[in-house]
Amino acid sequence: MSKSVESSIGNSQAMPNGVSAQLLQQQLLQQQLLLQNTQNQDDEIDLAELWRVIWAGKFTIIIITMFFALASVFFALSQPNIYKASAILAPASSESGAGGLGAMAGQLGGLASIAGINLAGVGGGGDKTVLALEILKSRSFIEKFITKHDLLVPLMASKNWDMTTDTLILDKKIYDEASTAWLREVKAPQKPKPSPWEAYQEFLDIFTVSQDKTTFMVSIYIEFYSPTLAKQWLSWLIEDINEYMREQDQVEAQASIDYLTNQLANIKVATMETVFYQLIEEQTKNMMLTEVKDEYVLKTIDPAQVPDVKDTPKRALIVVLGTMFAGILSVLIVLIRYFKTSKK
Repeated sequence: MSKSVESSIGNSQAMPNGVSAQLLQQQLLQQQLLLQNTQNQDDEIDLAELWRVIWAGKFTIIIITMFFALASVFFALSQPNIYKASAILAPASSESGAGGLGAMAGQLGGLASIAGINLAGVGGGGDKTVLALEILKSRSFIEKFITKHDLLVPLMASKNWDMTTDTLILDKKIYDEASTAWLREVKAPQKPKPSPWEAYQEFLDIFTVSQDKTTFMVSIYIEFYSPTLAKQWLSWLIEDINEYMREQDQVEAQASIDYLTNQLANIKVATMETVFYQLIEEQTKNMMLTEVKDEYVLKTIDPAQVPDVKDTPKRALIVVLGTMFAGILSVLIVLIRYFKTSKK
C-alpha cells in the first residue's frame, strides 16, 4: 500500500466514519485513474517506439523490397506466353435412329418373346453426348490421339514459341531435333522417351472440357505455347471424337442388322416377320445417319480460332504480389532484429 493511502487512512481515523469512508473511496479512485493513465502512456510509447524502429530500418526495408520487386519482374518476363484456344459445341440432334429403335423394341418386345427372340438391349439408348465427353477425357482415346497426330515431341519437349517464324522452340536438353533422339535425364523405370502415360498426364494439364448443366453446351479449351497449334489440336479433337462415335455406331448398327437378318430364318409367325423388318429398317436409318453427318455427336457452334492475345502469365499481378510480399517480409525482419537486440 502506498504512503499516500496509509496517511489518508490514518487521518480518516480521526474523522467520523461516513466522512472517512468517502475520503478513502476518493483516494482509491484517484489511484486507479493514475494507473490507467500510466498504462495508456506506456502503450503510446510502445507504438511510437515501433514506428521509430521501422523508420530507422527504412533503408533495409527499401533495399529488400526493391530486390524482390526486381526479381519478380525478371521472373515474370522469363515466363513464356500461354495461349488458350476454345470452342463451343452443342449435342447433335438424333433423328429417329437409336431412339426410335429403342422405343420400337420396347413396344414389340412382348411379341418377339413369343417367338423366342430377345430384343433386350437392341437399339441402345443413353446420352451419347455424355458418353462422348467421357471418351474424350479417357486415357486410351488421348493416347491414340497423340500417336495419330504425332504430338509427342511438341507436347513433351517444347518450352516456348517463336512468334516471328510461328515455330516451337524445343528444349535441347530433352530432345535433339537433328538426330531425333530423346536426351532427358530420368530415373528408372522411366526412359528418355516419354511413355504414353506421361504424355497422357501432360495433355490433361493443357486440355479442359466441361458441359453446362442448364444449356447442355460443351466448352473445350487447349492451352499451349503456340496459338496455331492450340487451335489445330482442338479442331482435331472435335473431328476425332465425332469420327470415333460414328465408327462405334456403324459397327453396332451393322451387328444388329446381321443379327436380325439371321433371326428371320427362324421366324414362323408372319407378324414377327413384320416386326423384324421394321427393326432392320430403323437400323438401316442409323447406318445412313453415320454416313451423312460429319458432326455426328457434337455440333460446332463457335469453332476454334487462333488466339491473338496470351492467356497467361499475368505479369503485372506477379510483380505486384512479389513487391507486397517483400514489403511485409522486410518490416518483419527489421522488427525481429530489433527485439532480439533489445532483449540482450
